Amino acid sequence: MKFLPLIWSGIWRKPGRTILIILQVGVAFALFGVLQGMKTGVQEAIAKTRADLLMVFPNAFGEPPLPLAYLDRLRTIPGVKKMTFADGLLGTYQKPDQAVYVLAIDPGNIWLTLVPEIFKVLPDDLQALRKSRAGALISSEIAKKYGWRVGDRIPLSSSTLQRDGTGNWVFDVVGTFTPHEVGGGGYIVGNYTYLDEARVANKATVRNFYVVASDPRRAAIVAETIDQTFANSPSETSTASLRENAQQGMQAIGDVNFVTRSIVTAVFAALLFSTATMMMQSIRERTPELAVLKIVGFTGRTVFLLVVAEATLVCVAGALIGLSLAMVAFPYSAKWVPGLSMPLVVIEAGVAAACFVALASAALPAHRAARLRIVDALAGR
Repeated sequence: MKFLPLIWSGIWRKPGRTILIILQVGVAFALFGVLQGMKTGVQEAIAKTRADLLMVFPNAFGEPPLPLAYLDRLRTIPGVKKMTFADGLLGTYQKPDQAVYVLAIDPGNIWLTLVPEIFKVLPDDLQALRKSRAGALISSEIAKKYGWRVGDRIPLSSSTLQRDGTGNWVFDVVGTFTPHEVGGGGYIVGNYTYLDEARVANKATVRNFYVVASDPRRAAIVAETIDQTFANSPSETSTASLRENAQQGMQAIGDVNFVTRSIVTAVFAALLFSTATMMMQSIRERTPELAVLKIVGFTGRTVFLLVVAEATLVCVAGALIGLSLAMVAFPYSAKWVPGLSMPLVVIEAGVAAACFVALASAALPAHRAARLRIVDALAGR
């Protein structure tokens, strides 16, 4: 603690240079915080995604929907705890560019607990949907967008034709729901019975089934059993857990780990070079001052530690500023990833990285200062 004034004086000997180093470190760690936070946050979010919730789709894109009769066969598969299904239709409201998707479900109580990762609904609103054949639940986002509220009637135009030959569908708003995904309020929740009874084509079919495995550790086996059960049938299935779907979605984006590592490595390499150069310049300028310290009794080890302490304080201060900026910017960067937040481990890793950058950039200048010969330093050699 007694050396703190000396360290502080050394840091602010050249205020302009110190501020420049802090800004460089701050920008580098702000980028590190956002990128590493996104990568680590997504990995943690995927790890928390339910592995016991299986989604059963047609085997290939573009194939006909699955028969509703599959529901009875799914109940007989070992390891299946409970299940439900969903279908839907795509319509437009007033204008062709105002698309609204109707997620048609069987409004049983299973939706209160089955897939909160998709949407959340209160028991009273689900009961209201159950009582209204043409009922619909809306999110606050879509309600704000179109000015809808409970009690309104929503007319939609769709390519899904009704028995009267028209594509005009009308839904009565009976309640609300909360979509899990930010920006996922572009749909409403309707009654499957209304959709299936009114449409002409694809009767008694569904877009997908939701199946909960009794043991999450055996979810992969249950998924394989489901697909084997319907193999070689007119409508083969493809089953994957919610976690597996999330992992595939990340893989579709690209190798996030590689991109993040590449950018962070390049930024830190440039940062290390620039800070080491500035530290070396600072030591050259302070050679007479360091010689005076040795004259008054400072050992080479003490001088080494003073230089390292200066670099560490500057780098850690810049890193904390950068990580703070990253935490402020992170919600805007992550707003399309549901439930994503800045992991604490990223902050801890950032501080550790700042210490490493400080030690690496100050090691050579500090070593030079420690080995400084008093006679040569005072002679200007």
